Amino acid sequence: MSLTADPPACTVPAAGGTSTHKLVNGGADKLIFKIKSSNNNEYRITPVFGFIDPSGSKDVTITRTAGAPKEDKLVIHFANAPADATDAQAAFAAVTPAGTVTIPMSATA
Repeated sequence: MSLTADPPACTVPAAGGTSTHKLVNGGADKLIFKIKSSNNNEYRITPVFGFIDPSGSKDVTITRTAGAPKEDKLVIHFANAPADATDAQAAFAAVTPAGTVTIPMSATA
């Protein structure tokens, strides 16, 4: 079970902007994920919960609103998805995360 982010870091203007990242499932099992941000005031993440098929990928959009330049991070918790799961948010509550991926975020002036 493995999950990677491409690109592995995010740099956006402090005045606001977006960055798109691809979460890639390198394993043979369907994964479920939840994304947490160290700064929910200035960043919006879409989607927060989701599934990634075996050897598949999912695009994640990071949107930054205007604010002071600073360093933040996203932490993506993931686990094997329950076989019958259809609602990622509800299903994630029932699993124990098996790993994490961290995306450092930098807002530059």
